Amino acid sequence: MNTKTMNFIITLILSISLSFILPWWGIMVAAAITSFIIPLKKLPGFMIPFLAVFLFWFVYSYWLSDGNDFILAKKIAILLPLGANAYLLILVTALIGGIAAGIAGIFGNQFRQLINN
Repeated sequence: MNTKTMNFIITLILSISLSFILPWWGIMVAAAITSFIIPLKKLPGFMIPFLAVFLFWFVYSYWLSDGNDFILAKKIAILLPLGANAYLLILVTALIGGIAAGIAGIFGNQFRQLINN
């Protein structure tokens, strides 16, 4: 298994695990730790944690919203300029989580380079 796949799987598993004990920023800890342990190059260093957390938050928020027939998601989408579109809110939620994890992944890579030098 190559490093990209390993980083993706470990970031996904660690993000899910840390979400039980940490607030929303636990995904950033997971991405930073995984990128510190399994180094990636420039663009994959951002994209792999981004995709792992994007997938996790998209599926998880859809699963939570589907349980209550998207009632809460529609009400929150009304507060934001999303036109009461619950699916768009789920997409925006996943994008925010993915961007946060991608930046944390870059931090993990940079911190590893700092320690090695």
